[in-house]
Amino acid sequence: MGQAVELLLVRHGLTAWNSSGRFQGRSDIPLSPAGHEQARAVAEALAEVPIDAAFSSDLARAASTATTILAGRSVPLTFDARLREFDFGAWEGKTWAEIVATFPGESGTQRTSARDYQPQGGETFDDVRRRVRAWLDDIAPFDRRRILAVAHAGTLHALVAELLGEGFDALKLRFSHASITRIEYSGRDGRIITLDESAHLQVPRAH
Repeated sequence: MGQAVELLLVRHGLTAWNSSGRFQGRSDIPLSPAGHEQARAVAEALAEVPIDAAFSSDLARAASTATTILAGRSVPLTFDARLREFDFGAWEGKTWAEIVATFPGESGTQRTSARDYQPQGGETFDDVRRRVRAWLDDIAPFDRRRILAVAHAGTLHALVAELLGEGFDALKLRFSHASITRIEYSGRDGRIITLDESAHLQVPRAH
């Protein structure tokens, strides 16, 4: 890879399942009205930021967020299934309380401990890391200055773990809905520029 690139990592906007605390995973839940509003806020926050390439999970909540961000730009958007959320298997559509009630073996796991997830019929954190590593390897040959990637909380945790290495506990980070995280990336090395930017979501917007 030539010069370092800046990765603009954006979590999708809110969905009804997010609001009710349900694990979505591969379930293709659309943005809620609030989520669409959040996507528009991200678009405004990035309006003056040049973007050279754009990628998104192909699930509707991420795809809609990415499409909104890129409206009016001549930047092609590539949908990539490797940027999807965890496949939560039998956990999908359930709250954490329902998961623990249905699968008592998970009672020792914390809701936010993605590294320990082993959902029946789904993916582990290492599984997700492998597929996002493959995506990073594929974009590495392209000498672009700034790349937008719209994805999901679990995917973003896995990406940060890959970019910053084993010594960095990516699971202690938070990725708010419609937040922006900027990472400078060169080859297999990355450094955080900004993390979980969300000030744009607090600014009153005209309707």
